[in-house]
Amino acid sequence: MKAPPFAYHRPTTREELAGLLASLDNAKVLAGGQSLMPMLNLRLLFPDHLIDINRVEGLAGVRREGDAVVIGAMTRQSDLLASPIVRERLPALAEALVHVGHMQTRSRGTIGGSCCHLDPSAEQPAMAVLHDAIFEVAGARGRRTVPAADWCAGMLQSALEDDEYLEAIRFEPWRPGSGYGFAEYARRHGDFAIVGCGALLDTDAAGRIARAAVVIFGVEPSPVRLAAAEAALVGQPAEALDPAPVLAAAEALDAMDDIHVTAAYRRRLAVAMAKRALGDAARRLTKDRT
Repeated sequence: MKAPPFAYHRPTTREELAGLLASLDNAKVLAGGQSLMPMLNLRLLFPDHLIDINRVEGLAGVRREGDAVVIGAMTRQSDLLASPIVRERLPALAEALVHVGHMQTRSRGTIGGSCCHLDPSAEQPAMAVLHDAIFEVAGARGRRTVPAADWCAGMLQSALEDDEYLEAIRFEPWRPGSGYGFAEYARRHGDFAIVGCGALLDTDAAGRIARAAVVIFGVEPSPVRLAAAEAALVGQPAEALDPAPVLAAAEALDAMDDIHVTAAYRRRLAVAMAKRALGDAARRLTKDRT
């Protein structure tokens, strides 16, 4: 396998990166390369220019800004997994990262690369959708923000314009003691998930669900929040949570059908993963409230 010919660029500043994106046609950005390089070698992509952003300063790292956790787009998945800030403030993301590839791929793969590539089975974009994260985008025309709900524009397609790049992802953590759960099914550990689910729950002073978030990924081309089912959970007692609205919503998804997995099987897995993730979130929530 051999990649098609391309011109290679290696900017070191954000200004240089923005200039290259604004002036070059048919360019691809290289972050960790765990998805892009196989696609090039298989000749699924034919870019005229490859822009390697690994030496651009200021695009990596995890920091707190008030109550928010801001993660640079070039932050390696292994660094996220080791981050005490992520483990403490974004435990659902930390749990999801354990399922991302293997140690070797996590040492190179980046959260920004995954969220820009947008594989339907990718855990990190799903966690951004679960947390209502904000994507911070920049380019020669300036900066803008994109809510996670608007980030996924279709199969393998983000809201980025051709002359823009992702700077960071801003997460607003749920309060300490909130329940969280994550579950996915893959044929082997480290393989791409077939279906996965993340869940967050919080209660009011009376112990009833006051806030809920559930995301399913791997079923439709983009991660799906089960908004109506989330609303149906609100008001339920946390210790006797009825998952029926979430399970019904998972079963009703417009599942993909391919040579590997049927749509019906994906829906069955969605129900099973939703039940598991929601159950874990409820148990953690109850434990932390007693």
